[in-house]
Amino acid sequence: MTMGNLQGVEALVFDVFGTVVDWRSSVVDELGKLGKKTGADESTDWTAFANEWRKGYMQSTRNVADGAGVGPLNVDVLHRELLDKMLASPSWSKLGALWQDEERKQLNLAWHRLNGWPDSSEGLKRLKKTKILATLSNGNVRLLVDMAKFADLPWDVIFSTELFGSFKPHPKTYLGAAHHLSLPPSSCAMVAAHIFDLRAAASNGMKTIYVRRLDEDVVEPESVTRKEDGGEVDYVVDSLTQLAELFEKL
Repeated sequence: MTMGNLQGVEALVFDVFGTVVDWRSSVVDELGKLGKKTGADESTDWTAFANEWRKGYMQSTRNVADGAGVGPLNVDVLHRELLDKMLASPSWSKLGALWQDEERKQLNLAWHRLNGWPDSSEGLKRLKKTKILATLSNGNVRLLVDMAKFADLPWDVIFSTELFGSFKPHPKTYLGAAHHLSLPPSSCAMVAAHIFDLRAAASNGMKTIYVRRLDEDVVEPESVTRKEDGGEVDYVVDSLTQLAELFEKL
């Protein structure tokens, strides 16, 4: 297989949640620990809680990006608002009675302590030898800094969409990242496990690399294919170490 359209890429711009870090198992683990500490019902479905929290985040950020809604651009603030709303709902009110302000503060910081996928740290370190590595995440700057330290993610620069006044997939987030890297979008490749992110990046001139991550996208990962195979992205990989191997062969 050839690298095709990825020739000439100088910077790799990464989605983080789901692409580089395993948010679901990390948050579920923290929920379980807090639940046990506070005497929550042992049958509580922590995966359902984490998924609902994440779904609220996705809906809220997309509404802001599309101009269909307003809300905080700082994801720590957004996550806390969503958490409080969930804990006030009939579905989770029993937890709401157990978790007061301090528990909620600590739980909200779980998003700063997400584990990388097993291939992430090694893959990024290898890619960093020849490419500029940047985040382009809806996460706020402090969250992304803390996460990088926690999961050993060697970014060259951290771009939060908060800096650009919106969320992905708004065009100014992709164009803003390229602008601050002093590169044309065509010299940047967006790396993500979400096809909506890559479609938006491509529409703004970036190259696209899809990372297959289990249960992360709204489409089946196996259905996403390269342009040269009749698909819509420039390349598809199963891990960041595989991506590093491909660039090392150039």
